[in-house]
Amino acid sequence: MMKLNMGYRSRKKRFLGILAGTVVLAVFLCTCTAGPARTSTAVETESHEVLHWSYEGDTGPEHWYALDPAYALARDGKAQSPIAIDSGDVSLNPDLAKPVISYRKTRFEIENNGHTIEALPAGDNAITLDGESYALQQFHFHSPSEHTIDGVSFAMELHLVHKNDQGNLVVIGLMISQGAANETLQGIFENLPAEITREESPRPEVELDLSELFAAEAGVYRYEGSLTTPPCTEGVKWNLVIAPIELSPEQIQAFKALYTGNNRPLQNRYERPVYAVTEQEVGT
Repeated sequence: MMKLNMGYRSRKKRFLGILAGTVVLAVFLCTCTAGPARTSTAVETESHEVLHWSYEGDTGPEHWYALDPAYALARDGKAQSPIAIDSGDVSLNPDLAKPVISYRKTRFEIENNGHTIEALPAGDNAITLDGESYALQQFHFHSPSEHTIDGVSFAMELHLVHKNDQGNLVVIGLMISQGAANETLQGIFENLPAEITREESPRPEVELDLSELFAAEAGVYRYEGSLTTPPCTEGVKWNLVIAPIELSPEQIQAFKALYTGNNRPLQNRYERPVYAVTEQEVGT
């Protein structure tokens, strides 16, 4: 009987030892599994955060390429924008034409996207370029101007972004000088959202007829470039109106109170041609 008891206790001791070892191993394995899971969560968080970009510091233009693989063209692209336009180095190309503007009075929603003030049309506005129709997607502002013309940097620059059915982009750039108040755009400057627009944020609305910004005789410089913000997509057809429009000091200051220095530095032209469509625009 004593032997039986001793055997039982011996077996029980061995069993408890095995059980304890199993628990220790399980805890070890859970700890190992938990470690990478936390790292993965951190990586996912970092991956989300690195999508943020700005105009200064570690997230500024010199570092855009490193913030996300999708932004690689910001460093590696050979057709980036903006560029310096030298009128003495512009080529005449009579086969090209200026954009045909088909804008009409339309309601626009105004947003503060954290990088600029942007206006989105509620109705149809379009241009025709080289026989293709491009719908207006939005327009926005930079201060100071991103492009320069004959070494001149302007107070601001207005970009009207268009897209066709194939997803190809055309941007019309309007240089802005300080001068008289711009009645066409006054509604924008009276309703600038001071805070970044969120999903639930109210969006001011104004009615604008953007065709009023264009003089029939205004010349245009054309070149192949990119978006000037990440992901800096190339293949963009740029049309820069040579004669600047005007904004009053008060209108310019209203924008600069929210954003100034939101201009990407000039990019290497890499021998890309810049074209004029009439002789009057060459060497002006």
